Amino acid sequence: MSKRKIAVVITARPSYSRVKTVLKAINNHPELELQLIIAASALLDRYGSAVNYIEKDGFTIHAKVFNVLEGENLTAAAKTTGIGILELSTVFDNLKPDVVVTVADRFETMATAISASYMNIPLAHIQGGEVTGNIDEKVRHAITKLADYHFVASENAKERVIKLGENPQFVFNTGCPSIDIASEIAKYNGLTFNPYQKYGGVGAQPDLSNGYLVVMQHPVTTEYQDSRKHIKETLTAINELNIPTLWFWPNVDAGADGTSTGIRSFREKNNIKNVHFFKNMEGDDFLVLLNNAIGLIGNSSVGIRECAYLGVPVINIGSRQNKRDRGTNVIDVEYDKNQIIEAVIKIRENGKSAASSVYGGGNAGEEIANLLQQVPLQFHKTIMY
Repeated sequence: MSKRKIAVVITARPSYSRVKTVLKAINNHPELELQLIIAASALLDRYGSAVNYIEKDGFTIHAKVFNVLEGENLTAAAKTTGIGILELSTVFDNLKPDVVVTVADRFETMATAISASYMNIPLAHIQGGEVTGNIDEKVRHAITKLADYHFVASENAKERVIKLGENPQFVFNTGCPSIDIASEIAKYNGLTFNPYQKYGGVGAQPDLSNGYLVVMQHPVTTEYQDSRKHIKETLTAINELNIPTLWFWPNVDAGADGTSTGIRSFREKNNIKNVHFFKNMEGDDFLVLLNNAIGLIGNSSVGIRECAYLGVPVINIGSRQNKRDRGTNVIDVEYDKNQIIEAVIKIRENGKSAASSVYGGGNAGEEIANLLQQVPLQFHKTIMY
């Protein structure tokens, strides 16, 4: 009997770290064949060239889709999605997968879902059913309605997907695959590498031995006009705190140009001696960095997911992660310098938070691979309720 062909589409830096253990489990499964497709910002150097880390990890890439339109605004995002539909349809026609897997809720993932659905290819969706209150939520729920199988990361997410009318028989709470990596990282203490030497970057190289902060702040698509103003509040707070800080570049979202310009402008006008900037980092190393940090500042979902499991304190800024399930490690603040400073002082005093398994316990990759082999191949469905 021939192996079942599973096409996984990676469209952005965070998506790879989300499903790395799924890719490994599919590769190792005797009855599955992995077809790996890399697209959109995952191929671009300015966003960290996630493709380089994918290749370094030993995965064979079956297709590359260059579909990002420059502009970093809402029109560019819509057109990027359109180009993705055109290009991915050709890739799927060539590879002829049995199942297509799409990840999470970034705008590029919509192209994967539409292409597979219109080509009658069964579609599996990882991390559906979550709520955030921004454009990602529309994308996420739309993909849920297009998807045939749902691998959700929490019980609340599972309930929402079922309430959307999906067949409970094909809604599985597997936990988040990124927790698989976090569960391994949690076993060790201390930095295992020198981030400056290994990843380069720009800016000062403050001493990290007495503690440091990590910042990862992305623009919010529905607030993209204010992205430069938003990032300035965080930059000002970090500059005034004068704590060693490792800062990571934003995703390719509408407003990213404002965030990037805000960072560059602030660096030119201020002599920042406590901050080093990185484009990207291998997922395992990034989690090691987080696990040994005073805390994470910004609005990345890694603060809600992996940091919850690791017990890393998180200062979550603004609306990007509204309503997501979370552990007790998160302090929510507005785009306000004073609130950010107060929260940093608090997490320094309190230390590590209690660990939480709200997003699973560390075996999602293998569970998803096994389910991909077992589920009946189907691409038609009706609303259950």
